[in-house]
Amino acid sequence: MTKKNEIIETNKTDNVNSPKCTFEVSVKFQQNSTWQGQILWAEKNMKQSFRSVLEMLRLMDEALHDGTSKPVEWGK
Repeated sequence: MTKKNEIIETNKTDNVNSPKCTFEVSVKFQQNSTWQGQILWAEKNMKQSFRSVLEMLRLMDEALHDGTSKPVEWGK
């Protein structure tokens, strides 16, 4: 499998004035029908490895849930 990088931007809410989160997803491997790799939260300049797509989405959700403080799982 070739490595794949994607940049994903999303709004925290539907409000136009709300802050955005930008993620750069780097997929290193594809095993057991899921992805493994790293995700970079661009605004906070923090990287975190993930072992599944579900874990990657959970990290994104944590970042969107409270963009003002560092989520527990980020930056270990």
